Amino acid sequence: MGEARIRQMFDKVREQKRPGLIVFLTAGFPDMKATLELVPALVAAGADMVELGVPFSDPLAEGPVIQESSFLALQNGTSLEDCLNAVETLRDKVPETPLVLMGYYNPIHTYGLVPFTERCRQVGVDGLIAVDLPGFESGPLISECQTRDISVIPLLAPTSTDRSIKEACAGASGFIYCISVTGVTGARDQVSARGFDLLDRVKAHTDLPLAVGFGISNRGHVEEVGKTAEAAVVGSAMIRVMLDSPRDELVERTTRFVAGLAGVSLPA
Repeated sequence: MGEARIRQMFDKVREQKRPGLIVFLTAGFPDMKATLELVPALVAAGADMVELGVPFSDPLAEGPVIQESSFLALQNGTSLEDCLNAVETLRDKVPETPLVLMGYYNPIHTYGLVPFTERCRQVGVDGLIAVDLPGFESGPLISECQTRDISVIPLLAPTSTDRSIKEACAGASGFIYCISVTGVTGARDQVSARGFDLLDRVKAHTDLPLAVGFGISNRGHVEEVGKTAEAAVVGSAMIRVMLDSPRDELVERTTRFVAGLAGVSLPA
């Protein structure tokens, strides 16, 4: 069902002639109860897909905002197993929404490729993004995921060579995550033109939907990305809202922020 759920999501936004909205939140931040409350609320507010970040001690691609959320989640003791259990709980609450685990390869390798991908299949993970796994080393993970109907989603950056783009697209499924900037995650004032140049280069090698992330923080960015890509990914800007919100207002404030990104009006 994994790849099919992602495909159906992109079919839906294409039919509705709008950009898809993918949101990233760190699992276990500020606590796992918040994660389990937030995901259904964000889907109701207009999120089309949710990336659950697996907290990691050395998140190389992350800017200070996501680093802080990852650090706090680790302080809570959040493990890869906890993230898988969260997906299992959420799957019944958001049966049609793709849930993607995004993290680093070391915890996956430590867990073991076969038991990890089998557990992903059991709990309903639709896709995996291993941030620090190069395309030329992703063969074993792709192989295990293909037999279990789980998409392996590559990250491509403006610095990616045409050869690395071609290799990554050859093994990809679900969609391609295009990084709009050279650098770490973080909200920015505008979407980098280099990100749009990258989209053209990637389109030469795949028919899969393209999503753009890193730096997207408002509805205008989402609409701008939607002119050339199928979806926008928002992470740091949303987590900034979470960091700034009192715990008892966190779900409401974050939900309203996502509704604004999606162009959805919520009741006052």
